[in-house]
Amino acid sequence: MNKGAKPMNIQVDIAQKPSREEAEQALALLRNYAGSEAALAELTGAYPDLHNIYPDNFIVDPAYKDTLPDLQNGPASLIRGAQRVIQHVGISNFRLPIPYHTRDNGDLTLETSVTGTVSLEADKKGINMSRIMRSFYTHAEKTFSFEVMEAALDDYKTDLDSFDARIQMRFSFPMKVQSLRSGLTGFQYYDIALELVETAGTRREIVHLDYVYSSTCPCSLELSEHARQTRGQLATPHSQRSVARVSVEVLPGKCLWFEDLIDMCRRAVPTETQVMVKREDEQAFAELNAANPIFVEDAARLFAQVLEDDARVGDFRVVASHQESLHSHDAVSVLTEGTLFADQSLDPKLFSTLFHVG
Repeated sequence: MNKGAKPMNIQVDIAQKPSREEAEQALALLRNYAGSEAALAELTGAYPDLHNIYPDNFIVDPAYKDTLPDLQNGPASLIRGAQRVIQHVGISNFRLPIPYHTRDNGDLTLETSVTGTVSLEADKKGINMSRIMRSFYTHAEKTFSFEVMEAALDDYKTDLDSFDARIQMRFSFPMKVQSLRSGLTGFQYYDIALELVETAGTRREIVHLDYVYSSTCPCSLELSEHARQTRGQLATPHSQRSVARVSVEVLPGKCLWFEDLIDMCRRAVPTETQVMVKREDEQAFAELNAANPIFVEDAARLFAQVLEDDARVGDFRVVASHQESLHSHDAVSVLTEGTLFADQSLDPKLFSTLFHVG
């Protein structure tokens, strides 16, 4: 008996020994009940002999596969917890190299982190996660576009018999940029994510971009100039590295290149952080910041303006974070257009994900 287990109240006449015939009949009954020697061994407490050498020549045939247990496709009676619809279930951050079309540099192969999820009906126990990966790998060697993402989504939505599904692909996109005055060039890397979402039979294509820029405080700039003019006091305005996560819906039939969205952000807020810098570039950057002082509210509205003016863009969201050099806290803003990104509740970790690692 296991330690701590409660004794069972079973009445047994241990003085009466069964005859051999009775014992054989009981054993035959147990064999018939158990259905196999292994099950019988478990019932009688005997432990079967097990092999401890890996069978590298073992071949799995269809008949053997049919015997393998599959708990995730079990009946609704196996569901634990509330028998409710799950909006997202799947896998996150499986990585593979994916080729992408670009506007300026042909095709680039980039390491990509993929998240694939489907909805799960209330009466289904679960899904086979590996089917999402297998469906995606079927298309992984193609040069990716939203059309290829749709084909991958179709495959695993069919495989998993789901009503809603979504794919998100995250990668770091390199783009060569020129310094402000010295003529040097270097690669700027942009965190980009592509997302394809199907809900209630409607599919929407989304591009997310993290744009990193410098923000000079307009108030601090004016106060610094006031100190110079009225007291001859040298003063410098505070500025800081800032990040805007710009998320846009690409309207059906439209093409929005990664470079197009980056260019739009540069037009809105031209003080993008620099890659290659000599003294003349550093001076130019100081002048550029002085010409474009910006509060976090200004940033959100400036990005919104260029997005509103582009016919390829539907709904959008701008999340901006100015990581203050004056204060011990950050200044943040969120601006949304349309229903796709509208949300009254904020992810508690939303703004902390806007820190640029470099």
